[in-house]
Amino acid sequence: MATYNDLKNKKVLITGASRGIGLDIAKSLASQGAHVIFNYREGKEDVAKEVESQLKALGASNVTGLMFDLNNEEQMKTAVNDFVKEFGPVEGLVNNAGVSKDTLLLRTRKADLDAVIDTNLKGAIMLTSICSRGFLKAENVSIVNMSSVVGLMGNVSQTAYAASKAGLIGATKSIAKELASRNIRCNAICPGFIETDMTDALEEKAKEAYIASIPTSRFGSTEDVSNLVCFLLSQASGYITGEVIKIDGGLYI
Repeated sequence: MATYNDLKNKKVLITGASRGIGLDIAKSLASQGAHVIFNYREGKEDVAKEVESQLKALGASNVTGLMFDLNNEEQMKTAVNDFVKEFGPVEGLVNNAGVSKDTLLLRTRKADLDAVIDTNLKGAIMLTSICSRGFLKAENVSIVNMSSVVGLMGNVSQTAYAASKAGLIGATKSIAKELASRNIRCNAICPGFIETDMTDALEEKAKEAYIASIPTSRFGSTEDVSNLVCFLLSQASGYITGEVIKIDGGLYI
């Protein structure tokens, strides 16, 4: 992993950092010496303590857990504002948290549709909005939105998920245009098949079928994604904004 000196002590908030891709991103930021901020839900204090312990062991300059749900605007406002009062403005944001209520279109329920859109799209936009007042007082701010190749190409049984991730791409471009004059950048990442608990649970035949559809003939790793996130948060990518970057082994060309 490349070292980005400007990430040292940088205050970066990442959602969905308790496992999978989010946890690996948080660990990579900790290894860069960043001040890693992550959210956790009410009642998940034990999980938060475990994440905090792992990040501190990797060299994070500081670690702060914030209790808020992406579907609760008041919780988000309170948590972010309290953090800013104590530590100063957030300087980097990774909107990583997401849910997927996969089902055939004919079986789609409004409750499931709302859950996906509320978390993946509305939650990301609202958190960015809440952090934006502080962004204006910070320097070299970078926002990274975790979209998906599904948001570009669609997928069977993932209508709601695809819509939420496509919407996040549109939001990324709008945010990038609106905030560029204030030296605030915003980019989106579109991962393809990444090795996580979900891919580990697949039957071998299913894995082989998925891998056969990928030109590079392998799943991506969480490290592949976290490396890209660190690059986009750093000033090494200081002239990149409004971009949608696929990290999918050539799945969608």
